[in-house]
Amino acid sequence: MQGPQPVAWTMQAMKPKVQFRLRVYRDSTIAIGPGKVALLEAIAETGSISAAAREFGMSYRRAWVLVDEMNRALTSPAVNTATGGAHGGGATLTAVGQTIVARYRAIEAAAEAVAAKEIAALTKLIAP
Repeated sequence: MQGPQPVAWTMQAMKPKVQFRLRVYRDSTIAIGPGKVALLEAIAETGSISAAAREFGMSYRRAWVLVDEMNRALTSPAVNTATGGAHGGGATLTAVGQTIVARYRAIEAAAEAVAAKEIAALTKLIAP
């Protein structure tokens, strides 16, 4: 009879992940944030709130609530919707929605570029 088999442990070097989480509030509501920007990008890609929601594993209702919160917090809507029918409904980003995505991603890139040296120094302190 053999004894217990040794467990093979493999340690892969894990690269630290750095993420900026910019949020813009209107009162206590997050008007613009990472999740809402990602949802806008998915709506732009799929043409549908429902399809965008499926990409994130969330319900249509949850995605609709996020879009509605965002639209209500802005001076004009980020997303236009069309009701279903013979040709189906759909959703598109308005010029405001497109601007939000572009500016949010530009802010992330600029912050990362400006902080690159400090990020590198900080991530060197993370164990492999």
